[in-house]
Amino acid sequence: MAKHPLKLGYKASAEQFGPRRLIDYSVEAENLGFDSVWVSDHFQPWRHTDGHAPQVFAWLGALGERTQRVQLGTSVLTPTFRYQPAVVAQAFGTLGVLNPGRMILGVGSGESLNEVAVTNADWPEPKERLARLRESVALIKQLWSEDLVNFEGKYYQTRNATIYDKPDQPIPIFIGAGGPVAAKFAGRAGDGFICTSGKGDALYREKLIPSVAEGAQAVGKNPDDIERMIEVKVSFDTDRDRAMADTRIWAALALPAEDKVEIHDAREMERKALTVADQAHKRWLVSSDPEEHIEQIRPYIELGFTHLVFHAPGEDQSRFLQLYAKEILPRLRKNFG
Repeated sequence: MAKHPLKLGYKASAEQFGPRRLIDYSVEAENLGFDSVWVSDHFQPWRHTDGHAPQVFAWLGALGERTQRVQLGTSVLTPTFRYQPAVVAQAFGTLGVLNPGRMILGVGSGESLNEVAVTNADWPEPKERLARLRESVALIKQLWSEDLVNFEGKYYQTRNATIYDKPDQPIPIFIGAGGPVAAKFAGRAGDGFICTSGKGDALYREKLIPSVAEGAQAVGKNPDDIERMIEVKVSFDTDRDRAMADTRIWAALALPAEDKVEIHDAREMERKALTVADQAHKRWLVSSDPEEHIEQIRPYIELGFTHLVFHAPGEDQSRFLQLYAKEILPRLRKNFG
């Protein structure tokens, strides 16, 4: 039996909408009964044309002042290249003071699209990216729990560093994982783990979830203490044709990971995505029928995910939020809550 209650969140698409419009959608999500709002942290969007990439610390600070209840998190932020982990610790310390009990720091190992443009560095192999993430998480935790931190890592160092403004209640750290090695780290070091939908049942059932449990048990933690969060890609509308068409703007998600790893120019990513635009819908749960849509979502809940964050691709996010609040959220809470 799941230890964590069912939570239903809204993914604020920072690559698709400007900061003010995205704030308004997120306030609407709270008013309509969503439990959380999560935002990506991109320096560059997936599309150059009409793309957006608001700065996440500033945006979350503004959203915190416009909302009262919802949890606020990053899904995900990279604390290893363009951001030094100590700066992330300071920024989220401040956000935690401003929004006590509401902030979650979601972190991942990063994408070249967002890091190379800022650093002009060669994009390292996965092993180094994960090593940097391990070190940065350790440093952030130490800065939140100690003063005058002298940290001597391979990648990061501090000298008598103190975060002066930090909340009394610790900020949970959720760790993004797309493979078993990162998932094991999420179990060891995270309060929660984050993944995305649409990648096949076997990945979650046979690799990610067991690896999270293995990592937790290795450090004496109960695996049930780790909150399991998944970003669920949904395109739900009363008009099925519209729901299908809405997915095309997110065609980049249909590209294989190996085709994206070395791309650090939004124009190139956009050109590449156009070649698979007719396949964009395959990453999304597309439906115009509420009962069918509940059955599409059911497998993720049965796998043990308790925090579902819904990412919708359409231009009219108010329409999505209102439809979802009316037709889907009540059914999910009744059936699984």
